[in-house]
Amino acid sequence: MEYQDTDTDSAFGFDGTWKEFAPIAFTNLLLTIVTLGIYRFWATARERRYLWSRSRFVDERLEWAGTGMELFIGFLLVTLLFGLPFVLINFALQALAMRGEQAWAGALTLVLLLGGLYLVGLARYRALRYRLSRTRWRGIRGGSNDPGFKFGFSYLWKTIAAYIPLGLLVPWSMTSLWNQKWREMSFGPYKFDAHAEAGPVFARYLLFYLAPVVIFAFLGLLGSFAPTLNAMLEGQDPTIGLVIGLLLFLFIFYGILGIIAVAFYSAFYREAVGSTTWGHLQFSFGASTMDWIKLIIGDAALVVFTLGIGWIFLSYRHWKFFMIHLEAGGEILLDELTQSTTATAKHGEGLLESFDIGAI
Repeated sequence: MEYQDTDTDSAFGFDGTWKEFAPIAFTNLLLTIVTLGIYRFWATARERRYLWSRSRFVDERLEWAGTGMELFIGFLLVTLLFGLPFVLINFALQALAMRGEQAWAGALTLVLLLGGLYLVGLARYRALRYRLSRTRWRGIRGGSNDPGFKFGFSYLWKTIAAYIPLGLLVPWSMTSLWNQKWREMSFGPYKFDAHAEAGPVFARYLLFYLAPVVIFAFLGLLGSFAPTLNAMLEGQDPTIGLVIGLLLFLFIFYGILGIIAVAFYSAFYREAVGSTTWGHLQFSFGASTMDWIKLIIGDAALVVFTLGIGWIFLSYRHWKFFMIHLEAGGEILLDELTQSTTATAKHGEGLLESFDIGAI
């Protein structure tokens, strides 16, 4: 049997609703509070079972096979293997500082920072590996035989190298790490491949890079109108002008810079996903910059206007956003699909949970 993608039939789909998700989200919130946060691992597994079950790829729905216990055990292992040593290193750091051993304290601080950066990279890799290993489609799963230790070192040195030339290599670092991570992953009998390039997204990154200079120049120009503003506020409390100026600065600086940052990330994500293949399938991601801005503004409004309660719906919104904009074109020879032979990750996203790193 052969599947051929057509323009009228989307390869991916999502038919969940927030009304269906709401009972799951509110129950998870209540149980997490009652158990002082311990239930959040089971809450994550429960959410994913629903989201995966409402997601379609080609002709079959996805299935989440992970459990809350796996996530909980993974978190405990990371806490013991990495959390405890980091706590002890912090105590040693304070002791050295109190004894005046500034050189040793500085060296230990550097080791701590480098170790933390390495673990962040390892966390991102192992989280993807775990999620693929627990995702089922037509009975097959994904995964990787690489445990991710090499990727952790790559994440460490490429992140540092990206900022050495004044941060100009950040697009190269992001695309290079994306390629390296996905090339180690597979699903069923086929490996993923990725060949994202920094060139197509560098222009937007350069705009983001130079934006603060332009914004400060513009604000300097506005500063020339300060006497006019003072004249208009003559007789008023002088702090009024200061507050207006501060609000104007925050709106212009963070508003414009934030929009440019989103524009860069949307371009990066389109390039990264569009460079990724699986077998004879070529993926793409159709979300525009405005789509990302609407998502972010919607998230903020949902959280603010519900006094924080709306936070429980963000995972639903993000997964739906991902599924409705993800696309694929090409062929799948369904008769050739076999089960993955990669090792199955035994534990959940312990490092990811420890660093609280979100990922789609």
